[in-house]
Amino acid sequence: MSGLGPYPIDALGPAGARDVVARWLRLVAADAELAPYLIGVDRARLAGHLALTLTVALGGPAAGAWRGLGLTEEQHRRVVDYLAGVLWALDVPAGAVDAARRAFADEAGA
Repeated sequence: MSGLGPYPIDALGPAGARDVVARWLRLVAADAELAPYLIGVDRARLAGHLALTLTVALGGPAAGAWRGLGLTEEQHRRVVDYLAGVLWALDVPAGAVDAARRAFADEAGA
């Protein structure tokens, strides 16, 4: 298994992935600088795509969910930091958090 290796999707599950994404999007939406990038974005669709991307990241490559929003590299890094914070809060192992960060950080330049 690629992706997050020692933290298989079975440990989080689809409902867990949706919960991570819901928490993550709340943090991004609450960020005064990042929130404007979500104006006019179908958040339910984005959340579904992010949950799928996270699920894939737990067992494969990321799908590039944040591409196309026009974020700067610095803003994209902050979005990835929010994901890491949510995963840390859920006691996801450090290696899995690092792998998730890499999976989503790699999409910035793709």
